[in-house]
Amino acid sequence: MKFLPAIILLMILFFSCNQKQEKNQENVVAPLDKLKAGNEKFVSGHPVHPHETLNRIAELKKGQNPFVVVVSCSDSRLPPELVFDQGLGDIFSIRTAGNIIGNYELGSVEYAVEHLHCKLIVVLGHENCGAIQAYAASENENHHDDHIQALVNYIASEEEEKVIPDSLKSNIDLLVKANILHGVNLLTSSGPVLKPLANKNEIKIIGAYYDLDDGKVLFDK
Repeated sequence: MKFLPAIILLMILFFSCNQKQEKNQENVVAPLDKLKAGNEKFVSGHPVHPHETLNRIAELKKGQNPFVVVVSCSDSRLPPELVFDQGLGDIFSIRTAGNIIGNYELGSVEYAVEHLHCKLIVVLGHENCGAIQAYAASENENHHDDHIQALVNYIASEEEEKVIPDSLKSNIDLLVKANILHGVNLLTSSGPVLKPLANKNEIKIIGAYYDLDDGKVLFDK
């Protein structure tokens, strides 16, 4: 009987260590794996909607620690927090029509990387993107008297779009994926912050494509 307290103590230590190991394993899950797992839940129709409580709001008042930057289209059909089944404070989300990246967007990405320590950046485009359709319909002519023309002009200036033969300019999916690639290339080559970190593999920048038919996100890598 005198050994009973020692046995109990060992059992407590054993279970405590196991719990710590499990928690550490959860913390080291790669950001990309988190996104993939979240999208699988979304597509299956069984999202868990994490981090949506009042407690989470109170916790975030102390500071934010998103695990990923997602540069995506403003299209209402693909809010990143929903399609990746994430919650408040999980995604540093930057959204513009056609997931276009200018100086303001670059500054936002740099902030997330330098100050919030995000290691993964995803450029998320999608099927039947309206901005890309506007570009395809323009046929290199000015069809808009408003600021939409600026979006069309930006997409038309992308080298990744220019190399596509005119005979294929009606293939919206091809244009969308070229636009995604442009975003990845732009971020990867952007100085003074992102390029050195990407070259040293300290951050990962990838493209992704959202399928409107089934909600799946296809990643480039």
